[in-house]
Amino acid sequence: MTNKIKELQKLGQSVWYDNVSRALIKSGDLQKLIDTGITGLTSNPSIFEKAISSGSDYDDAMVGLARSGKTAAEIFEALAIEDIRDVADLLRPIHDATGGRDGFASLEVNPHLSADTNGTVAEARRLFGELGRPNVMIKVPATPEGIPAVRQLIGEGVNVNITLIFSLETYAKVREAYLAGLEKLASDGGDVSKIGSVASFFVSRVDTAVDKQLEGKISNGDAGLKDLLGKAAIANAKLAYREFQDTFGQDRFTALKRRGANVQRPLWASTSAKNPAYSDVLYVDSLIGNQTVNTLPEVTLNAFLDHGEPKATLAHGVG
Repeated sequence: MTNKIKELQKLGQSVWYDNVSRALIKSGDLQKLIDTGITGLTSNPSIFEKAISSGSDYDDAMVGLARSGKTAAEIFEALAIEDIRDVADLLRPIHDATGGRDGFASLEVNPHLSADTNGTVAEARRLFGELGRPNVMIKVPATPEGIPAVRQLIGEGVNVNITLIFSLETYAKVREAYLAGLEKLASDGGDVSKIGSVASFFVSRVDTAVDKQLEGKISNGDAGLKDLLGKAAIANAKLAYREFQDTFGQDRFTALKRRGANVQRPLWASTSAKNPAYSDVLYVDSLIGNQTVNTLPEVTLNAFLDHGEPKATLAHGVG
């Protein structure tokens, strides 16, 4: 049987797993996924909330932390740090084998800091230090306040996963923050080859928003718009990929590349189809390209393994 994840790797795309739980780690199931070809993992507060509230895997640890006087936020953070540290250790062989280009586990800063640049920098810096692994990324949202935090953190040598990117305008600011951060790190004598970063472009939610507007116009008699349903998100991502190729093919990055810098790969997030009328692998099959990452929740990963088509599609039809 063809290993479709390995086929994607041959096309230059990494598959990360958009899920985490203590049971997944302790049971050996995550290691099985890694053996299948998964080369990274992403998490967010919602994923952790589901993991912690389902079953009893965290109960003993929570009781101990509560008895030690920890607040609810401190308990959550302690549990999340332990899990991400364990995931990073499982992924470390991949990180080492790829020269630091892959094998990352991501942990998000507190979402309540999304409008606080200094608070984001302080928390990301602290979390990165507490995790103490070279193959962890700290997730920072691409808000107006988050983008300068990205520049600062990259300049300090912190790996960053910039999340919640929806528009090409925001994505341009994200790329600039990464490049400026690398340049600052280099000018300060830091090692730019140690930095890993991805730009997490949210996909399906774009269709959710645009389709709603299209359906309103269609219901008002503009039937010619039906062919545009389910097309905006993929078009948006393909244009983003073209901009990625342009930015990281220019002299500015070439100078950094000579010092060992890695590109900031586009990562396709929110890739489960929200509309049941669409293929459950729409946002996987349509976005396969070199130097990219697709992070898949369990249901989408299983669907792709069952009936996905691993072939280069991302650069097709851009015009």
